[in-house]
Amino acid sequence: QVQLVESGGGLVQAGGSLRLSCVASGRTFNYYDLGWFRQAPGKERERVAAISWSGGRISYADSVKGRFTISSDSAKNTVYLQMDSLKPEDTAVYYCAASDPSSDWPEYWGQGTQVTVSS
Repeated sequence: QVQLVESGGGLVQAGGSLRLSCVASGRTFNYYDLGWFRQAPGKERERVAAISWSGGRISYADSVKGRFTISSDSAKNTVYLQMDSLKPEDTAVYYCAASDPSSDWPEYWGQGTQVTVSS
């Protein structure tokens, strides 16, 4: 079992920045790849960014490339999502998730944190 706890959401004006944090725990949490997903009202949940604990594999959705940065701190068991140049369309609930490296879809999810970008 892997537990994920997010923090760092909030309200920001367009063009601003936020940093989300996700603390992972559990017996084998460092086996899993960590990622950030988001879900806006009326839309499907989408993958935003993903990272392996070694940092060797990083990927981003096209919609956030050049604006968002995912990173990890293994000493703190924490994964971050630095979000810059935020746009109103980035408004969503953001979820931290843990995936088996051989799987496309996560097994474990955090509770989610709301990000609202005002225009």
